[in-house]
Amino acid sequence: MTDIPSILAEHYPFWEHLKADEQHAFVSCSMIRGYEKGSFVRSDCDECLGVLLVLSGELRIYIQSDEGREVTLFRVGPGELCTLSASCVMSEITFDIYVEAAEPSQVLITRAGCVHRFMETNIYVENFIYKQTAERFSDVMWAISQILFSSFDKRLASYLEDERRRSGSTAITATHDQIAKNLGSAREVVSRMLKYFEKEGLVSLSRGTVTITDIPRLKALTA
Repeated sequence: MTDIPSILAEHYPFWEHLKADEQHAFVSCSMIRGYEKGSFVRSDCDECLGVLLVLSGELRIYIQSDEGREVTLFRVGPGELCTLSASCVMSEITFDIYVEAAEPSQVLITRAGCVHRFMETNIYVENFIYKQTAERFSDVMWAISQILFSSFDKRLASYLEDERRRSGSTAITATHDQIAKNLGSAREVVSRMLKYFEKEGLVSLSRGTVTITDIPRLKALTA
């Protein structure tokens, strides 16, 4: 998939409101990049990334404390956008986010500086970017509320159930460290709770895999 104009026209509703020379400029600011699982999505220069459109795979969007603790905010799958990665062009957003390829991924990146110029001159672009950003903030608030107000056993059960539904398999391939990063916790805390779940017959554990053995009881924990 290398026809960038067609991809932009399909996924960006403001495309039809751009003049031919503006479309050409937008295309020249966009590029397709491939990322291996676990690699970080970075800008080619010092500015923030820009707008990300996932063509295949999945990206994990997270924040990180000074001590290195990670909190996953949301994930972006095929056909979905991430505009928080262009937060440097929005003065209202003052925190940094990080982007990691959760799966082998192909991503269409439109540079932040280009997005900013179009936001200043085209109301359709500005409205679209702010609408996408506002919608993602609901995911951010949900992630933060889970950390602040939900017990860890409920959060872990919800994570395992979400992964089961997403993958269609009861065998979830993830290390305890990866689960901890997704939940904004410590690996030791995850390991203790998983061992408790195993003792209770909810899951079975093997190296790099958590297998759900009692779906109804696990789902009951998420209620």
